This record gives sequence, C-alpha cells and structure tokens, in this order.
Amino acid sequence: MTAPQFSVPLDKRYFEDYVAGPVYEYGPVSVSEAEIIRFAEKFDPQYIHIDPQKSLRGPFGGLISSGWHTASLAMRLYAENFILPAIALAPPAFDDLRWVKPVRPGDSLSIRVSVIDSGRSESQPNTGSVRVFLEVLNQNRETVMTAKITNRLLCRPAPSQTT
Repeated sequence: MTAPQFSVPLDKRYFEDYVAGPVYEYGPVSVSEAEIIRFAEKFDPQYIHIDPQKSLRGPFGGLISSGWHTASLAMRLYAENFILPAIALAPPAFDDLRWVKPVRPGDSLSIRVSVIDSGRSESQPNTGSVRVFLEVLNQNRETVMTAKITNRLLCRPAPSQTT
C-alpha cells in the first residue's frame, strides 16, 4: 500500500491542506559513518558517536548517530516534503521527543507523519495550528525516533474579488 499524497504540491499548501487522518511517508536518506562522526565532533562529541573503535566496547556495541543528528535528518525530510517553510510562522514546537533505537552507519531513514489535529486560530484567523506525530523509521521499518510537532501556519488567502 502506498502512502497518500496531498492534493496540492508543497509550494501550494496552506493550513487548510493539513487535515487529521492521512499518514504521509517521505525518504529515504542514508546515514554514513563519516556524517555521524562529522556531526558529533561538532555538536555531540561523545565517544559512542565519534570513535568507531572505542564505541565497540560501549553500551551500543558500535558507533551510533547522535540523537540530534537523527532529529536533524528527520527535520530535513519534514521541511523538504511536508511543511513549506514559507507558510510556517514560527519554528515548530517539538514535544515528547524520544530516541527509541540507535541509528548506525549505513542505515537508511524515512519519516512517517500522521496529522493528529488542526485548528484555526481564534485570535489570528489567518493562521492555524497543525499537530502531527512524527516517526523516524530505519530501512527495516523499525521506529528509531518519535516526536509530536506543532506548526503554526498561514491560511490560504481568499481569492481576489474581481468586479
């Protein structure tokens, strides 16, 4: 079974296009050892992320991606495929972020996005909030990360009235 598609392309989507129910999938993106190490050396320099030899004796039995690296890869897929940054009015709010399973060199990650709910703002009727459940899956369809994300989006402009 294939994942549903939006009825409009990404660059034409607004708040109204995000309704509860459908589940969308995007990806994959590959994770290399070099990328894991490069990211971790800069942002999360723990031996389990930067030292292939020492990490063999660690709690995960080998090198793993930083959870923040995994979240960054997921955000890239999310921004490139699901939410057009041009209609997002604020950075998304992440809640209940969980790293469920290690991501290893050679893994291939995809995201599955389920719209939980959406609602138009009463105080700013040209905006609305969309809340989703995000799952990051590896090539074996195992969940490696989950989060709930809330986006504040622009509503579709009213058609121009011509006389």
